[in-house]
Amino acid sequence: MCAMNFEKVPSAKLPTAFGEFRIYGFKDLDSGEEAVALVKGEPSPDTVSLVRIHSQCLTGDVFSSKRCDCGEQLNAALDLIAKAGLGVLVYQQKEGRGIGLVNKIKAYELQDKGQDTVGANLALGFDADLRDYVMPAEMLKYLGATRVNLLSNNPDKVRGLEREGIKIEKRVPLEITPNDVDAGYLRTKKEKMGHLLKSV
Repeated sequence: MCAMNFEKVPSAKLPTAFGEFRIYGFKDLDSGEEAVALVKGEPSPDTVSLVRIHSQCLTGDVFSSKRCDCGEQLNAALDLIAKAGLGVLVYQQKEGRGIGLVNKIKAYELQDKGQDTVGANLALGFDADLRDYVMPAEMLKYLGATRVNLLSNNPDKVRGLEREGIKIEKRVPLEITPNDVDAGYLRTKKEKMGHLLKSV
């Protein structure tokens, strides 16, 4: 486990289409990494918070790309947390499973030529997934959300958060019905990355 050196954490009200959250801005002074957390209610170690760790996906979250389920997962998670009345959505800047925005577009080029998402990342010289969950775990600790029901299909997130001292009470599936484009993307997640998916 690794404690992070956060600079002073600002926060503000954030009204959204899903209701009002409080947004917190985090910056690790050692690495310069930044992330935000949208919080509903008042998490504490005595309660179980509904939590989503979401990696930035500009194409899915902003442009509604059909190549992935990211934008739909983001919206579904915000809706579920708002309805629960207690929870946290951590939004980390890990575009393309950590390879960055431009490299993700390079990976898209390779996918257009027949590679799957894992093969494309490997062909570019990256691991299939470069993300870690140290910063999200430290953010959850700062916010008091150390016992969580985790909205995720990815067992690596469960293991990563548990390694950093977050107690996962339950994994809550966050499965989006495949569209006419992303079924192969989801199948690769299931078959090559071990994601727990029933719809593909």
